[in-house]
Amino acid sequence: MPGQPLKQIQIEGFTSIRSATVDLGRVNILVGANGAGKSNFVQALAMLGRIVDGELGLFVGLNGGGSALLTHGSATSRIRLELDADPNSYEAVLVPGANDELIFDSEVVRHHESSRREPSDQLLGRGHRETLLSTPTAEPGGGTAGHVLDLLRGCKVYHFHDTTADAPVKRMVPTADNLRLSPDAGNLAAYLYRLGSSSDVADQAAYRRIVGAIALVAPFFRDFVLQPEGNDRIRLRWQQQGTDGVFSANQMSDGTLRFVCLATLLLQPDLPALVVLDEPELGLHPFAIVQLASLLRQASTRSQVLIATQSVTLMNQFEVSDLIVVERKDGASSFSRPDPDALEAWLTEYSLGELWEKNLLGGRPTHEESATDD
Repeated sequence: MPGQPLKQIQIEGFTSIRSATVDLGRVNILVGANGAGKSNFVQALAMLGRIVDGELGLFVGLNGGGSALLTHGSATSRIRLELDADPNSYEAVLVPGANDELIFDSEVVRHHESSRREPSDQLLGRGHRETLLSTPTAEPGGGTAGHVLDLLRGCKVYHFHDTTADAPVKRMVPTADNLRLSPDAGNLAAYLYRLGSSSDVADQAAYRRIVGAIALVAPFFRDFVLQPEGNDRIRLRWQQQGTDGVFSANQMSDGTLRFVCLATLLLQPDLPALVVLDEPELGLHPFAIVQLASLLRQASTRSQVLIATQSVTLMNQFEVSDLIVVERKDGASSFSRPDPDALEAWLTEYSLGELWEKNLLGGRPTHEESATDD
């Protein structure tokens, strides 16, 4: 994985997250009740991804405007996001602007030198609507800003939930859109076509691993049929065992199609620095969830993995040190890691999922006097 892994993320004033500091490891499993704030944490990472792509305004507009993203009842009307990947970090402070937009109150890149007690800060600017990270103002030679830019570009949030008839993954796409898997898997056919037809040994090996992983979960699956059509466009098609018939993506079950997307993401040759998934177990059979956990663990050797889940089956495949428990207290989200030593005796007799169900890990629904949904 290029660069340094993410060490910590700080979030303030974002939806249900009034203030949170979360340390990150190679595997990070967010668990908690509905409405606790798991998806809001994932959304904060998605916001950072939009910032680095110069699409903060688009993100704000698609999510109901700045007022919908600010924490209700907060003492200060601002959002602060900070990513730390020692020795470099990035901080964005966003405040309300005209027309319910968000603008930068400050944007800072920071370098922590071992020889200095205090980090060196570079203020990129104030009052701008989109990031200044990629402008000459940041640093002509790249420097800290260049490292931070790579860091943010490596934070990718993926959503494969849409399996409707007009889902992006089922549409025809240009074959040229094949450099990396898109966050909604809309270019899945083009990306798989590049891997399968590549002369690169690593690409071919990745394609075979993807096909093999899918066949474990869907034994009827034989291979993809990926042939460009007119104007160099391609659609996802496949064959099953024992027949020469060719099927479309619409003839694949929702759960199987989602697993195809997940396997392609996690087994691709070049993983992003941080892979983020919100409830990837949706629609999957318990056996498929176990296989998904194996793919996530494999991916964590090459990247950092962060998922939000409600699945006891998926939780059972990981260690207690991987968990981040999300709870809602006084209308705000809190994040904590369980104490492995305190749970050691329990774990000799019970699985993680059973401990969660017994409310020994926290993260269960609790009564709130004056709560608002996040």
